[in-house]
Amino acid sequence: MTVQDFSERTTVRDFETSVREAEPSILDAPTFDDDIDSLPLRLGADSLVWKYYGDIRGLLGFQRVAGTENCIEQLAKGVEDHSVIFSDFIGRGKRTGPPIMKTVYSEDPYGWGHKVRDFHRDIKGTISDGSRYHALNPELFYWAHATFVDQTIYVTDTFIRRLSYEEKAQIFEESKVWYQLYGVSARSQPQTYDEFVEYWNAMCDKFVPTKTIVYATGYLRQGVPGPKWMPAPAWRIVSAPINGALRLVFIGSLPQQMRDVCRLEWTPKQQRRFDRFAAFMRTANPVINRLPLRMLYTSWAYDGWKREGVDPRKLHNG
Repeated sequence: MTVQDFSERTTVRDFETSVREAEPSILDAPTFDDDIDSLPLRLGADSLVWKYYGDIRGLLGFQRVAGTENCIEQLAKGVEDHSVIFSDFIGRGKRTGPPIMKTVYSEDPYGWGHKVRDFHRDIKGTISDGSRYHALNPELFYWAHATFVDQTIYVTDTFIRRLSYEEKAQIFEESKVWYQLYGVSARSQPQTYDEFVEYWNAMCDKFVPTKTIVYATGYLRQGVPGPKWMPAPAWRIVSAPINGALRLVFIGSLPQQMRDVCRLEWTPKQQRRFDRFAAFMRTANPVINRLPLRMLYTSWAYDGWKREGVDPRKLHNG
């Protein structure tokens, strides 16, 4: 298998230039008797990614991970051109999440990672300035992965328990293995956690109000649509607390750059309320951590823990 050494990868390539190459960069498949089990490409029960990525509280970061990736024009255009987001928004989410979860937690992470990659082989087109994009361009594919790394760190540190710098760095290091499972060149992958933070902040400054992300955040501006059978005045009353909670948690979890491009109002008062909610969630972690495993983790993570015979509730609790 062709895998570039990290030291040979460039981390300072300009995203705007490199992403316009619009060429897939796929690594070779294993050649040693198809002995996939011998590949050193596997996360496990001792990793922080396993402990926290599949935690059900990751849903609190849903809009952050689903939104930030689509604030980059090339990725959002791929979603617009090649998915059913505008006709089946919820269905698309259900189809996207499981393969990525299985890349981390299944018995065949390498196989599932390559399935995720191969879903993107034909996703290509042009953006507003006429330049081309391809989903398997390394810069673009790594950005999508980076949003899941950010989600794992952000949700854990905000809603579960405060992470030390060393733990954040460990999650980032584990994310390198996670990314290798996809079999796409990592030429633009940051090499250290500090580089990842710098990369993340620079990418957030490139956010634009794409058609995809403006549509996908419409419910935060206008409220959740009501069922057709319920009169609109009644739904406005019923939905008020629902919309208030969604706006507090989901808008509160977003980078300011995304709030700006999506025209999502956010005030200091709302920030204080969000901070109180996040602090409450962290305080409640010892209680939440006693929930039955099936309630604490997604089904794919639960299956992985049961297969390994490990109870994660006893691990990495700070």
